[in-house]
Amino acid sequence: MKEKVIIYQVLPRLFGNQNTTCKENGTIEENGCGKLNNFSDEVLARIHDMGFTHIWYTGVIRHATQTNYSSYGIPTQHAEVVKGKAGSPYAITDYYDIDPDLAVNVSMRMKEWEQLIERTHKAGMKVIMDFVPNHVAREYHSICKPTGVRDLGEDDDPNMHFSTRNNFYYAWGDLDLNEIRQSKPEFKAFSAKDAKIYEPYTESPARATGNDRFDNRPGCNDWYETVKLNYGVDYCDAGGRSYHYEPVPNTWGKMTDILLFWASKGVDGFRCDMAEMVPTAFWSYATGILKAKYPHIVVIGEVYDPNQYRNYVKAGFDYLYDKVGMYDCLRGVVRGERPAASITHEWQVVDDIRDHMLYFLENHDEQRIASDFFCGSAMKAIPAAAMSLFFQKNPFMLYSGQEFGEKGMDKEGFSGTDGRTTIFDYWSPETLAHAYQDSSDSALSQEQKYLAATYRQLLRFANEEKAIREGETFDLMYVNPGSENFDPRTNFAFLRKKDDEAMLIVLNFAQEARQLQVCIPGHAFDFFHIAEEEVLVTELFSGGKKKVELKKDGVFPISMDANGVRIYKFNVKMEESDIILNEHHKEEFPPAHTAEHLLNQLMVRLFGCDRSKNAHIERKKSKMTFVVDHKPTRQEEKEIETEMNRLIELDMPVTYEFVDRDHIPANVKLDRLPDDASETLRLVRIGDYDVCPCIGKHVRSTAQIGKFVLLGTNWDEHAHSLRIRFKIVQ
Repeated sequence: MKEKVIIYQVLPRLFGNQNTTCKENGTIEENGCGKLNNFSDEVLARIHDMGFTHIWYTGVIRHATQTNYSSYGIPTQHAEVVKGKAGSPYAITDYYDIDPDLAVNVSMRMKEWEQLIERTHKAGMKVIMDFVPNHVAREYHSICKPTGVRDLGEDDDPNMHFSTRNNFYYAWGDLDLNEIRQSKPEFKAFSAKDAKIYEPYTESPARATGNDRFDNRPGCNDWYETVKLNYGVDYCDAGGRSYHYEPVPNTWGKMTDILLFWASKGVDGFRCDMAEMVPTAFWSYATGILKAKYPHIVVIGEVYDPNQYRNYVKAGFDYLYDKVGMYDCLRGVVRGERPAASITHEWQVVDDIRDHMLYFLENHDEQRIASDFFCGSAMKAIPAAAMSLFFQKNPFMLYSGQEFGEKGMDKEGFSGTDGRTTIFDYWSPETLAHAYQDSSDSALSQEQKYLAATYRQLLRFANEEKAIREGETFDLMYVNPGSENFDPRTNFAFLRKKDDEAMLIVLNFAQEARQLQVCIPGHAFDFFHIAEEEVLVTELFSGGKKKVELKKDGVFPISMDANGVRIYKFNVKMEESDIILNEHHKEEFPPAHTAEHLLNQLMVRLFGCDRSKNAHIERKKSKMTFVVDHKPTRQEEKEIETEMNRLIELDMPVTYEFVDRDHIPANVKLDRLPDDASETLRLVRIGDYDVCPCIGKHVRSTAQIGKFVLLGTNWDEHAHSLRIRFKIVQ
């Protein structure tokens, strides 16, 4: 089965850091730091359950920092050439080492990384890490390189501005950081006493700066903390830029060896920072060697020039950032600056390489959706997320905190209030301090829990639904011009189909509900070989069903919520088998039935027992029977009632998803299903607290249940059977 790649980008320095001091420019001692070990088996299982297939651990390789680890034999870095107290993850100081900030035991930091790779694989996900090929920190020095490896710059001739034997470029004169010093008050003036503590950073001769400054005077807006690596391109040749690839430049071999080193540790892919600043000739060389030895490796490139996309795909990149195309377009649509119909142009211009384009709405460089600088509300971008996930087969990336509506409006220190989450400072973003750590999500607001539940549905649909995962796409915008029944400024519609399964997906970027009529042209019927007929459609978010007459150039009526997504699934053979569930004739009281789910999970957690062996759920009163290892005390019985009402008050969202038996989560047991249960199952989720297959009726969130009242219990000592009698009071 093909897999849709869904990447969770996370900065371990921030993730799970429960020190919420958040002092501006705070040290690691003051503000704390996330650790690799925060990604426990349980945490990784919950991330995987959200729907992610890959995790990109950002900032794992040792980089420049103002934190002193000299007692571990790690060289210190000069504060003048470090951005922020924690430092930029893209100013690498040792390509063969792990960032000591992330280790519980600094001396065992590599082992802790290897163990995290193993845990991630065990959880069913693959590992992506950064490869930063264009530049390194000013004071790069590897103390962990393998025996026999020559360090970058170790054999350079600094008297030569350019040589294919050099790893760096050398400018005339000493490095001049006066502009940077003038922009930083702490470096402007020093007394004689201060000078004993602080000596200005010196570099002679100066080396070219990472963002292609080949003189010795970088400015405060330059990447002054880095030096550019030399891949055989003379950027300052008298006749203009010239290329010197024979013999193979020294840097090529060293950087390829670094890729092979990390691949040997079990890494499954690399996100290559500023890949377009490194020549494609190197990438062809390096990816050819890398993939010959590790064919499964995925290589992702940060490339912003659309004119270069196809060159980098040919050079071995599996995926490229679709930033200046789809990201910029969707941002404009969400903000009301561009029409939804403009999405069509963005996919069309890269249609020949569509499977190579990586969609995203946030990453560490971009502003948070919920920030004041983007649109101020995470829910406004849900249609954009659905488009990114469902429109094509290409991968999607989500930045940690996005699923909880992280605002990024903190002023952390080096990173000011800019709508981004810092990569330079020790910090604890509000949404990530306890994310995935607390199974009850008690630290999250109702809005955050609802948003996370919505993202979970979207992410899981992307791989569970064959038509989305593997199907072809038909854009419906050309036959849906502006009318009172469809607004191409705020509405977008398309079809997906694989084998006999088809889906109509409609998005509403508007801030108000809409009644739409979506036209499906005759060309779509011919393209997908769909017959004109009446079909039973199931809306996947709600589970609701209705019959619709499909006619060429006919219309499909749809009721849309504000910022809404509708996913209508149907079977083109009209066997009404797109989602067939076993028969269900019970007249249920949804609040009590939802309470049944909660009580089942609560008993599992409190007593380590199985879910109830039988239950009678009714409006007036209900009974459930559990097999437990002891007769509960009065205190334990009281705890059941107290905890049930606490869970109800959390107002956890109740959501549904339809899955086949190949996509059942590991923690869901099927032994209680009836013999005639269908191949397609409906899972009912209550927040992150419980998930189980069920076809009954439920409330939309736990607060709608009402009050849980324990009426009494009956104990059978011989069978160790506990019958719980309760009612729901509304």
